[in-house]
Amino acid sequence: MDKTMKVRPLLFAVLVAVISMSSCSKQTETTPTEQKKHLEVVLRSQNGDYWKTVKIGAEVAAKEFDVTLDFRAPGDEADVKGQIALMEQSINSGPDAIVLAPNSYKQLSEVVNDASIRGIPVITIDSEVETRKAKSFIGANNYEAGQLAGKQLIKLAGTSGDIAIVSFMQGERNTELREQGLLEELSKYPGVKVIDKVYSMTDYELAAQLTRNMMEKHPQLDGIVALNEISSIGVAHAIQSMNLQDKVKIITFDSTSEELELLQEGVIQATIIQNPFSIGYLGVKNAVEASNGKKVPSRVDTGIKAIDLGNMFWSDNQKLLFPFIK
Repeated sequence: MDKTMKVRPLLFAVLVAVISMSSCSKQTETTPTEQKKHLEVVLRSQNGDYWKTVKIGAEVAAKEFDVTLDFRAPGDEADVKGQIALMEQSINSGPDAIVLAPNSYKQLSEVVNDASIRGIPVITIDSEVETRKAKSFIGANNYEAGQLAGKQLIKLAGTSGDIAIVSFMQGERNTELREQGLLEELSKYPGVKVIDKVYSMTDYELAAQLTRNMMEKHPQLDGIVALNEISSIGVAHAIQSMNLQDKVKIITFDSTSEELELLQEGVIQATIIQNPFSIGYLGVKNAVEASNGKKVPSRVDTGIKAIDLGNMFWSDNQKLLFPFIK
């Protein structure tokens, strides 16, 4: 056989192999890689069980909806300027959407407007901002939460007596709404007098010291309502340290492990809980939908509930208190 005839089949086989490899290589190179959506989550604070639970809810939603998250938060809820700076960083990072728990109703509105101008949808959680540019608000009705705290106090302390309020930040939206609801409820009972109101500025030690000062000034005090997590723990520890837990009825907010322990010990009589897991979860869910151009509800009420020693072990309440434990 001619040498040329022998070589031709070999050349043909090599050519087919090269074409086949080239084709496979081309297909691999041109397959598009789908990039996940990215969301920024800016919380009110890095600290506290409440915000840890909000974060867990957000992370569960991120996994379910296949998006990535970056969390930012100032060290203190009172650091409004710090949170504004973090929001600016989030906007400049070019996310698909932002979930924001604003530290100020008025002061965070401008930066939310800036995000809207850049086409970045903002979902607010826990507290609101003074702008219509936020796509949705997800959280509890704080006015009704204040009313519920008042009802619990009346049930425990009676329809007459001297009451004090330990709040957190004067002029802050959630503070004002809770105070309004509480005072509205207490005003129904002429025998109940609110004789003192102080602000802890989200400082546990300050809340404890203010409570001790109040008890020295008003030893006849029958009850105290503390309007946020940090104030609640400060008040409870101060009352416990003074051995006044059998005299002064305490109504608190939120459901940290420390508060629940103090509830079981009888230092706290009832606490008003929100649903931080759902707040975090729904914040991310609505942000994903908004980033996809879908219409989201303007408000989502995540509910409130009063927890006391009598109902804290009910199965439904256990799910609220420990949402991440199966």
